[in-house]
Amino acid sequence: MADKPEVDEVTGTDTTSHEWDGIRELNTPLPKWWLYTFYACIVWAIGYTIAYPAWPLVTGATKGLLGYSTRGAFAESMVANQAAQSVYTDKIAALKLDQIAADPELMQFAQSGGAAIFRNYCSQCHGAGAAGVQKSGYPNLLDDDWLWGGTREDIHTTIQHGIRYEADEDTRVSEMPAFGADEILTPEDIEAVAEHVLSLSGAGPENTDGATIFAENCAACHGDNGQGDHSLGAPNLSDQIWLYGGEKERVVETITYARAGVMPAWAGRLDEEQIKQVALYVHSLGGGQ
Repeated sequence: MADKPEVDEVTGTDTTSHEWDGIRELNTPLPKWWLYTFYACIVWAIGYTIAYPAWPLVTGATKGLLGYSTRGAFAESMVANQAAQSVYTDKIAALKLDQIAADPELMQFAQSGGAAIFRNYCSQCHGAGAAGVQKSGYPNLLDDDWLWGGTREDIHTTIQHGIRYEADEDTRVSEMPAFGADEILTPEDIEAVAEHVLSLSGAGPENTDGATIFAENCAACHGDNGQGDHSLGAPNLSDQIWLYGGEKERVVETITYARAGVMPAWAGRLDEEQIKQVALYVHSLGGGQ
């Protein structure tokens, strides 16, 4: 027969007969309400794992008797949302961009949807506010300076087919020679051209030698006065808006090595109505033509 446990003289509670440095451990029982709550939680947990997906298997998890999952509920809500929006998205898919813009209610929906799509897919490069990142080659979409044109149709084409995106045969393509790297011009000539280019926007004094070299090598794309050509993707050099920076060393770098920025084609990644919404949103930011 086991020895009777000792009783603590102060509290009158049985001890566990364990003692450390003269301190004895009391054997205080848990409150009944706490024990019953604990047992109820165990029963609830077992029932929950039976009713809902819980136990991991090799290729998935148990489905649960109720067949409910948050993933499935989310998928159902997405289907419901798409069905509710179809009254607008079906119109957007069927109408031309100018027709959508002429319908205030439809245009408001397209701009709101385009803003959400832009934040998800475009802001990583162009920035959340669409101001771009100068010197990294990510264009500012808020101004009225466009390489390939700023009409709704132009913007739509750029988004749809991308820039120098090899996987799309209709992608926008322009190629500026690397005048220094390919030894077309000498370093001295490039310096002179850079000074002339800066003078076109009033950012520096004129260089007559640079003007001559520009006329012979650059005017065919950029125009005699450096105003650019949307059909070629040639930038306007007569304003003071620069994609890679307007300091002389940056202009020299561009002339020497050229630029070849790439934008992915979103056709196939986004639905046609989504591309239209983004195009209308970008056009509405303030820089659309």
